[in-house]
Amino acid sequence: MIFESHAHYDDEAFDEDRDALLASLKEHGIGPVVNVGASLEGCRLTLELMKRYPFLYGALGVHPGETAELNEEKLAWLRQQCGTDKVVAVGEIGLDYHWPEPEPSVQKMWFERQLELARECKLPVIIHSRDAAKDTLDMMKALHAEEIGGVIHCFSYTKEIAREYLEMGFYFGIGGVITFSNAKKLKEAVEYIPTDRILVETDSPYLAPEPVRGRRNSSLNLPCIIQRIAEIKGISCEETETVTYDNAARLFGIA
Repeated sequence: MIFESHAHYDDEAFDEDRDALLASLKEHGIGPVVNVGASLEGCRLTLELMKRYPFLYGALGVHPGETAELNEEKLAWLRQQCGTDKVVAVGEIGLDYHWPEPEPSVQKMWFERQLELARECKLPVIIHSRDAAKDTLDMMKALHAEEIGGVIHCFSYTKEIAREYLEMGFYFGIGGVITFSNAKKLKEAVEYIPTDRILVETDSPYLAPEPVRGRRNSSLNLPCIIQRIAEIKGISCEETETVTYDNAARLFGIA
């Protein structure tokens, strides 16, 4: 079975066939799924999905691009919901400088507050970092994120930055980008990262792997990612499935 460590089945892209798709995952060898909140509404929908599907777990947090919606009252609601059964992480949280808004100061403030939320709730974090390598790493070091633990979602930086996160004890989420022909930097990082620190993810409905790049992504495409990682690491697909499953189960505390 494959452990899907990061998906967004609350997304409207699944409104027409969500139930049928999720019901089909087991027969295709997909086991537990962590559905990751990216906005407050996404977190609410994630909580609903967790109740409906025994194999679906939740991560609750606000993506850096959505942090302008946060205030103290909403953060308090998030803190309360993090105590819900089957909530296994705080995320996805972090920094994203690809777009001009919200401004970095707003992103940084709520990144820090959500890191501290994870510390309070004793949950690992799911980190989003895009075009913000230095600031993300600097903040995590300054706030001692190594005491919290978690995964760098959709890791896309160099093996030198991977080394820094390895020293902090973090895991790395590897998704469809690893199948792209221009993913040389990521391939070098995956070669370097120990197998026992890799999780597989789709980020559905985004970042579909080759050969379905550009279409709606789903957990059904995880075997493409498993195969590519196995080729890079020089191990079998079966071993890759097993070790990445065990890694995710260990990180998220799922038996």
